[in-house]
Amino acid sequence: MGRLFVVTLEGKIYSCKYCGVHLAVSDDILSKSFHCRYGRAYLFSKVANVTVGETEERMMTTGKHIVADIFCVQCGSNVGWKYETAHEKSQKYKEGKSVLERFKILGPDGSNYLVSHEAHIGGSDADDA
Repeated sequence: MGRLFVVTLEGKIYSCKYCGVHLAVSDDILSKSFHCRYGRAYLFSKVANVTVGETEERMMTTGKHIVADIFCVQCGSNVGWKYETAHEKSQKYKEGKSVLERFKILGPDGSNYLVSHEAHIGGSDADDA
């Protein structure tokens, strides 16, 4: 399989809920207004220690996007998705950015996010960004 290289981040860290590997820092949060089927999600300008899955077109709250799920490089858990292409001009700012689902990560203080009873059932996306 090969040797696993994991980047250690500094600052206020968001990490994988399942194995603790570092995924992102709070300084890279672009928006906390995103939602997924389990509740809140955060848009990050960059993330670390993830692998990117196959791209697919998904209909989300803000329109059609080509996205790829992202997975923790250490344990393989799905932790969110990456925007590859946005079809709507107003959504182009999302391209190349990643969303981490708050339910699947630990906050900088080690806090866990509980599933919202008002979580969306349909496609994941931002209410407003």
